Amino acid sequence: MKIGLISPYDYSSPGGVVVHISFLARYFRQMGHKVKVLAPCSREGTSYFGEEVVAIGKPIPIPSGGSTARIALSPWLPMQVRKILEEEEFDIIHLHEPLVPMLCLAALFHSRATNVGTFHAYHGRPWEYWIGKPVFKSLLSRLHGKIAVSKPALEFVGQHLPGDYCVIPNGVDLEGFSPNVSPRKEFEDGKSNILFVSRLEERKGLNYLLNAYAKVKGRFPNVRLIIVGPRTKLGAKYERLTRDMCLADVIFTGFVPNAELPSYYRSADIFCAPATGGESFGLVLLEAMASDKPVIASNIGGYNDLLTHGEEGLLVPPRNEEALTEALSSLLVDESLRCLMGAKGRAKAERYDWANIAGQVIGYYIDLLGRV
Repeated sequence: MKIGLISPYDYSSPGGVVVHISFLARYFRQMGHKVKVLAPCSREGTSYFGEEVVAIGKPIPIPSGGSTARIALSPWLPMQVRKILEEEEFDIIHLHEPLVPMLCLAALFHSRATNVGTFHAYHGRPWEYWIGKPVFKSLLSRLHGKIAVSKPALEFVGQHLPGDYCVIPNGVDLEGFSPNVSPRKEFEDGKSNILFVSRLEERKGLNYLLNAYAKVKGRFPNVRLIIVGPRTKLGAKYERLTRDMCLADVIFTGFVPNAELPSYYRSADIFCAPATGGESFGLVLLEAMASDKPVIASNIGGYNDLLTHGEEGLLVPPRNEEALTEALSSLLVDESLRCLMGAKGRAKAERYDWANIAGQVIGYYIDLLGRV
């Protein structure tokens, strides 16, 4: 099978969608399929597992859903896409976030292959759907198959663009995120480590974690908070807040390459994700679970579909600093419970192995090809 995987986002800046595509490409190739990734790239030669990447357009940052999307916008891009699709003659074109301009929209318009779209998002502005609804509905009819990465993602897109969607979740790299990974030596000093991994955006809830940590630090002086995420304007604000609160043992690492992330998870005693909403899937939760770590997370859609309260970790109400403080305290005093929750998390994460997820997607392709 010849498969084209299309990302609207900068392939050189690995976020959730790019990681998803790169692992699909890796396992599709292992299965014997021919795969090419089409995406805008800010750096030449971007590839994560030796996959062939066709760079189309230069990405520019666009504010979107409380974050920043790096997408390609060019009047010549549709012509480039049409030429490439005519040359490649893909059997399957798999568009990730198929309604994001303009690479995916152009590919969907010009494609003559069997088209599959995966919807990842659970946040955005509904008015964008209403304004673009006539165009979206027309192009949506060109999708022969539609995938959502979770029930919340399905509900989000389904309320604006109803249709027949299949839920196939994100996966996790069980080799990379593993109990066998060595922790970082700089954090092996006897302190208890709380880990936060995310972009430093308001909806990720770091301000609530900092306030809860201030209370936890008063009870447990030997605790440390490690904050992993690219430095942003809001990140600078959080760093100032930390200084103003005179919080000790708070480490802002800045951007950490994917290859180094597993060592941070392995250094943690507790992983904490206090997001306030807008999460389609708890990928960072899954990485922590695969790393054999207990998780404290907000009880929101996308997280509570993955994490069972009292099993792999604890769910707390979003924006509730007191509940977050008590949850952190309860795990800090109970090492045996942390170990038990970590083991249960690892067992659940094994269901999300990328080899299994890629197999589900290929099965979906084959079913579609049999029906189209």
